[in-house]
Amino acid sequence: MDWFAVVPFVAEPSMRTSLTAAQDSPSTQRYGSVPPAPKQVEERSLVFEGFAYTCRIVHQDAPQTAPLVLLGGSSQNRYSWQGHERWLSPLCTLITVDLPGYGTSDFLPARYGIDFLAAAIKHMLVESGMPQVNLFGGCFGEVVGLRFAQLHPEFVRRIVFCGAAKRLPDIYTDAVPRLSHALGRGEIEAAADGLVQLFMSNPGAGKVRKHAAVARLLQQQFVNQTPDEIKKAVEHNTRLMMHGCYEPLPVPDVPSLVFTGEYDSLCTPQMGRELAETMPSALFTTVKEADHLVTVERRQESSDLIGRFCTDRPIDDLPYCNAVESLDAGLLACATHRR
Repeated sequence: MDWFAVVPFVAEPSMRTSLTAAQDSPSTQRYGSVPPAPKQVEERSLVFEGFAYTCRIVHQDAPQTAPLVLLGGSSQNRYSWQGHERWLSPLCTLITVDLPGYGTSDFLPARYGIDFLAAAIKHMLVESGMPQVNLFGGCFGEVVGLRFAQLHPEFVRRIVFCGAAKRLPDIYTDAVPRLSHALGRGEIEAAADGLVQLFMSNPGAGKVRKHAAVARLLQQQFVNQTPDEIKKAVEHNTRLMMHGCYEPLPVPDVPSLVFTGEYDSLCTPQMGRELAETMPSALFTTVKEADHLVTVERRQESSDLIGRFCTDRPIDDLPYCNAVESLDAGLLACATHRR
């Protein structure tokens, strides 16, 4: 699971190229995709409360919906979503960010919690002149995105969360001491093995697209991390253990969707449902043949799902999803998303 990584899942440029090639097979079906549009890419260097950070904005001059903020896992950076741009950038302006403490931004001590990161998102939107956005949060990005939506609801038009939970999974809290100990002894390969097992489903659980290829890439990226990246990742785990990942605050009543891979063993589908039940009128679904790394394993399909929801197109009966559920007061029922 990206947001609980012991080290950040950040690819060097050559690794990102390899990952793109592994995912974009010519035989992949296209679900409502549109041709890429000319785009203007802007990198903005910002400072919040003394900490420097950077956001990346892919501008769309003829948007179909509000700008889309993509908050990835702790192990992702502002470039991790470039492979999704071919499907999402024609729809709207895209914003990705290395928040303080992540990616290439300044180191952030663990005493700064989730509220601080949520406030940094508000700072980024104010500085960028974006009064309202569609909000996507995957893995740890959901933790920060939910807190942002709770504390600053006036900025949020729609919410999409992926690989999400409102509690730290037991397998994470059990694994972190072992992995940290392995890192302390310099046993990077052993720690990498543990990380892959944490993030990815057991191969016997069910068919997962590109399971072996993604597992190899994840391990490769782990063993190639810099000391700075490892330091930030360890501080990230300390931050989560100190501050937790959820506060029972009101969630804005806006169109909301929670999804994950059907074989997600870290943030299980049931955990996603539990989170969706805290959100007014939320929908929930699972993507077929995927686990926690659904946005990596099924990049085109997850992009299509996000794009459809953010442009008010139906998401029921999609061939790559299981049934869409409406979660209202804890009652589950099949629903059609038409707004």
